[in-house]
Amino acid sequence: MTDKQITLEILRFGQPARVLEGPGPQHHLRYFGVNHESTDGVDHDAPVGTRWQDIWGTVWHKEHAGVMGFPRGNPLTDLPRDLAAYRWPDPDNERLCGQIYANAAGWDRATTFLSGNHRDTLWERAYMLCGMENMMCNFLTEPEATRELLHRIMDFQLGIARHYLAVGVEMVGFSDDLGTQHGLLLSPEIIHAFLVPEYRRLISLYKAHNVMIDFHSCGHITPLLETFIALGIDCLNPIQATANDLAEVRRITQGRLTLHGGVSSALLMDGPVERIHAEVRRCLSLLGREGGYFCAPDQYLPFPEEHRQAFTDALTEFGSYPLAD
Repeated sequence: MTDKQITLEILRFGQPARVLEGPGPQHHLRYFGVNHESTDGVDHDAPVGTRWQDIWGTVWHKEHAGVMGFPRGNPLTDLPRDLAAYRWPDPDNERLCGQIYANAAGWDRATTFLSGNHRDTLWERAYMLCGMENMMCNFLTEPEATRELLHRIMDFQLGIARHYLAVGVEMVGFSDDLGTQHGLLLSPEIIHAFLVPEYRRLISLYKAHNVMIDFHSCGHITPLLETFIALGIDCLNPIQATANDLAEVRRITQGRLTLHGGVSSALLMDGPVERIHAEVRRCLSLLGREGGYFCAPDQYLPFPEEHRQAFTDALTEFGSYPLAD
């Protein structure tokens, strides 16, 4: 089986030959601005001290080498006042969508997925526009303006989605960190009242075209698992090991939602090699015994090379079906 065929078997809770580290291989497409670029191309690779404004008007500051910048200026700090004059980015602007088409060639459909990206899909985009504290207050103090804001953000994502669909994407990535180490950032009531209806708009469009959804959300997300399943999400990452009960996550999602991640990045950073081998084997047995699992670190960090190799060796040794105890 090719890795693409194995990926499909994993996602279907079928009979894969082995466990992969992630869905793939993928030929990635991105619209210009998805990674917070300025209109003249400045991004997180800029020198420390650089400030720039992305296509949404959020101001970024590069503060640490090797780490992405931080949002330090927000164009919509006062809802609803600032909405009236705000100029929304146009998903049909050639500068933004053109590179999707330019980069869509040169992939082998038989062996590789064509994939799109919706980084900062909704919640993260909203707080980057308003500021996090402001956005958290907006749900309660300005609910109608907040709904308009979220709807307009999703209008943009839907516009980008139509370009991805036009070139034939098979898989798309969403990302919104909804969890902290011990709980959700927002109450389930707010998530269901404000975010879920907008997620449903975008996911429904993709599902109508048989596109698979890979959703990224760090932190404690166990209370949202049934919601993710109901929305039609196919794969969830990174399943943060220190923030969730992995056995409970698997119990809820077995046969219904593929998991990607789960191996403690803290352990991969600290070692030793023997513990890394044991943890990879444990996660494979716990999360992947009946399929539906991509074994990977729950965060990608600059791990010591010896520890990164230990992870790869353990996945190779223990990741073939039928999985050993």
